[in-house]
Amino acid sequence: MPDSAYPAMIDILRDFLDDLASASLDETTIGALTADLSDWRGRLEPLKAGEDERMFGRVDDVPGHGQVMCPAFAIEEQDATSVRATVSFGDYFLGGNAAAHGGAVSLLFDEVLGIPANSGPAMMARTAYLHVNYRAITPMNRPLTVTATLYAVEGRKRFVRGELKDGERLCADADGLFLELLPGQQ
Repeated sequence: MPDSAYPAMIDILRDFLDDLASASLDETTIGALTADLSDWRGRLEPLKAGEDERMFGRVDDVPGHGQVMCPAFAIEEQDATSVRATVSFGDYFLGGNAAAHGGAVSLLFDEVLGIPANSGPAMMARTAYLHVNYRAITPMNRPLTVTATLYAVEGRKRFVRGELKDGERLCADADGLFLELLPGQQ
């Protein structure tokens, strides 16, 4: 899979979505942007591929696996049972009143808790449940810390906890259960 230019393209796409979300557009700009996006849709249409051949969401060394639904996070520390990363919610993830959208916070936890849940030699695990507690406003456009720790394994069940902090202030915490897939499941 040719991915040398892909991370830079995803970064530009993330920046574009933040710029679009924070813009006050006039009709001329809307029309030009619509035409450009329509042109790109036409160029991408013949390149559609099956899930196994797509790059979006499948590039492991790019934040969010090379997809832009989740805010990009940078892993600072990782071992077999835990991960610590920094994240900043750009304008694309605005929920209102300078706070990140709760769904974006949940999606971030799903991605980050999945890292220790899927470390080690065992089969891949998928989210069975994710419980998020919103403790304080999650601010926009500033570095935050997100952590996740695998704290128990019971057969196919992997239990993970996480926190999202703005300095010492707890913005949200999460508790998740990831279930190891059976042979043949994907």
